[in-house]
Formats: sequence, C-alpha cells, structure tokens
Amino acid sequence: MSKTIGVGVVGEALLSRWGDRLNPLVVKEVRQGLRSRAFWAFFGLMLLACFGIALVAFISTLEEGNGLKPLGQGVFFSFFLCLAVVHFVVIPYTAYRSLAREREDDTWVLLVLTGLGPRRILRGKVASFLVQAGLYASAIGPFLLFSYYLNGIELPAILGVLALGASWLVFLTVVAVCAATFGDNRIGRALVHFTLLGGLGLACVYGLTAAYILSEEGLRAFSRDRGLTRFTLGFLWMMLTGGWLLFETAAARLSLPTENYTRGPRLALCVQTVLSGLLVLGLWWEAEPRSGAEVVSVLGCLYLTGCGLVLATDGDGQARALRAATRPWSLLRPGALRGLRLAVVLLLGWGALSAVLCLLTPAGTSRWNGTSPPGVLAPPVYGLLYLSLPLWLVRLMRVSPSASPLVVRVLFVLLVGLAGILPPLFALVVSGSASDKLINLLNPFLGLSSFVEGAYHRMGAGTDWSLWSFMALLAGLSVFLADRALAAREREAHAS
Repeated sequence: MSKTIGVGVVGEALLSRWGDRLNPLVVKEVRQGLRSRAFWAFFGLMLLACFGIALVAFISTLEEGNGLKPLGQGVFFSFFLCLAVVHFVVIPYTAYRSLAREREDDTWVLLVLTGLGPRRILRGKVASFLVQAGLYASAIGPFLLFSYYLNGIELPAILGVLALGASWLVFLTVVAVCAATFGDNRIGRALVHFTLLGGLGLACVYGLTAAYILSEEGLRAFSRDRGLTRFTLGFLWMMLTGGWLLFETAAARLSLPTENYTRGPRLALCVQTVLSGLLVLGLWWEAEPRSGAEVVSVLGCLYLTGCGLVLATDGDGQARALRAATRPWSLLRPGALRGLRLAVVLLLGWGALSAVLCLLTPAGTSRWNGTSPPGVLAPPVYGLLYLSLPLWLVRLMRVSPSASPLVVRVLFVLLVGLAGILPPLFALVVSGSASDKLINLLNPFLGLSSFVEGAYHRMGAGTDWSLWSFMALLAGLSVFLADRALAAREREAHAS
C-alpha cells in the first residue's frame, strides 16, 4: 500500500512539473478551437469530401478490367487537395484572426499581465494551431494511405509530399501570426487582412502544384535533376530560417520599448546570413561547373537591402536602462543607427562572399561572358547607396521622428523608381538610345545589369573598375552622411 501511494505521489509530481512547463496558452487555444463551429464545419466537410472521393475511387476499381490506368496518383492528389485547403488556408487564417482579435479587443494586455511574455505567447499561439492541424491530418491519414493501394504512386512520394506540406504549413502559420502584428489602425489592418488572404490563396496553389509534380514524378525527379534537389533544399532552408526571423520580428513588435526587443530578430538575421553563406559555398563547391557568383550576389544583396531598410527605420534611441551597456559594436540593440550599421556589415560580408566565389570560378564558366569582379561587387554598392540616401534626405527635410520610418520607406521606393525611369529618358533625349551605359550608371536596374553582364568590362581595360570605384565612393559618402544623421537624431531623442 505504501509503495502504491509513493508511486502515485511521484506521478502527480511529474504531471504537475510538466503541466507547469507546458504553455497554458496551448491548452486554452486548443480547447477554444475545438469548441468553435468553424473547426467542426471544416472537419466535417473535409471528411465528407474524402468519403465521396473514396467512394468514386472504389467504384472505379470495379471497372479495372476495362483497361483503366492505376488510380493512386489521382486519388492521392484529390485527398491532398482537401487537406491543403485546410492546412494552407484555414489554419493560417484562423491563427491570424486569433492574434488580430487579441489586439483589436485590447485583450493582449491581459495576456502580457500573465507573465508569459510575447515570445512565449506567440509560441503558444503557433503550437495550438499546429495541434489542430495535426487533428485534421490524423483524420485524413487513412484516406491518403488508401491511395497507395490503388497503385500509380510510390510510398516515398507520399511521405515526401506530406513532409514538404508540413513544412509549408508551419511556415504559413508563422507568417500569418507575424502579419497579425502589423497594422496599428483600421486601414492598416484591412490592408494586411486582404493581402494575407491573397497570399494564402497563392500559397495554396503553389503547394498543390509542388504536390502534383512530386506525386506524378516521384522521387525520381530529384535523382534526374540535381538543380531541383538544390532548389528544394534551398527553399526548405529559407522556410526554416525565414520562419524563425518572422517569429522573432513578431515578438519584437509586441515587446515593450524598454526591452531589448531587437536582439531576437537581428540575431536571427545574422545567423541566417552566415549559415546561408556557408550553405551557398557548399552547394557551389559541389556543383559542376562552378558558376553563378553573379546570381548569388544579386539575390543575396537584394534580400539584405530589404531587411536593411527595416533595420535602419527602427525607432530613434533606446530606453534609459539599455544605454549604459550600449557600445559602438552593440549592433543587436535597438536604434536605427545600429540597424544601419548592421545592414552595412551584412551587405559588405555578402559582397565579400560573392567576390570569393567569383575569384574561384574557372574562366569561361560564368553565366555571362566577360563578367569581372566589379560585376559581382556592384550589387552591395547599389544596395548601400539606395539604402542610405533616404536616411539623410529625411534629416534634411526635417521630418518628425514619429513619421520618419514611413517617410524613409516611401522615399526609398520613390528614389529607386525615379532612378530607374529618369536616366533612360535623359539618355533617349541626349544620345538617342535609352540603354546608354554611362548615362544609366546610377540606374539601379540598367546600371547594375551592365556591371553584372560585363558590359562595362567590354568597354575597355579598367573601365569597369573605374566606374565601380566611382559608385563605391558615392555609396560610402552616402552611408557616412546617413550614419551622422541617425547619430544626431538619436542624441536629440535622448536629450528630449
């Protein structure tokens, strides 16, 4: 009897300990979701549709003697279509509405007062809807397995589609939760709402297209096309690291200004950039022939320029409690000044990686003949130039600090648009050709493409280096002016 009581006490202690560790928000959200009419409506419709598909497939098998081809691939895709509508549209949208409703009804403050913190609350939100997605998947699992016995589809292909679908589901759920943190007024929330609906619709189409190709071709498609394998691995990597970055961004947006709210997203961006560089280097070393340094430079710098625009438009200054431990190298702490410096470091680092790839590329294997190192180093220069220009122009315009982030982003779009439109028009009037290379040097589209394609390299010995040096000088001067403008604005914010 005493032994039985002792085992019971130990069991209760273990359950109590795990109950404390388990996020209570997961239990709350799962209970609330299972009690909702929407869950049972979609659950019932999904099962009804699967039953109808299975009935049609069963009737078709009775006519197999008439020369019909195997039905497995078509039936599996039909079942997966029912699951995709729920996983790629319903679950992410419900997660978005759950968090958006918390902010609209001002119940978010009550959640924060529980002491869980924004990051743990968001983790509970995402986990709860993934649990609901698991319930949908467990219900449709027997139907998916049923399609295997109809022949026409391999079991590894089924498992591959389900694994990729689960990754896509997690990524879309994180994106939806992050989207719920944007939009501080009614117009902004409406814009985010309709944008998310359109994005989820496209995401469902993309997921179904990938599932159809994989179920049709099977795993043989990866063995035949190594490029497809590298693209799939790269896409999975971007979903993993991008999801982490978006999650940290959402947590930062919901944190208090007195917290070190930028550490999470900036650390995630740094880790993503470094590990992505190592991944690119490994894939490039494994590839034959080794080429594509220009593509790596352009795509990486384009992504980092967009992230840098967000970093450099952070709020000015930081809380008094954080200032004492802030140093010039504390780039993970809040503030637009440190955000700009971090963006500069990441862009220069990616440019250095691209330059190494270019120098190690064998001659004659480049995508464009005549590409030189300045062509690979041009993307970070253009990114730094157009990233820093609006920052010090806003300072000259005397824009209020509260409106500065929005004005900088709008000004960035305007500057890029004007620089892409005006030089070709001017070249058309002066030289009769809108694609004049020298006049379009500052054009972020034609000028950059001329560098990348080696057009300046073919104009004469050293021409590409001379023009690149001129652009690098402009970019360096613009970055210096932006740095000084942000430093002055931060001093003013601290003084007030």
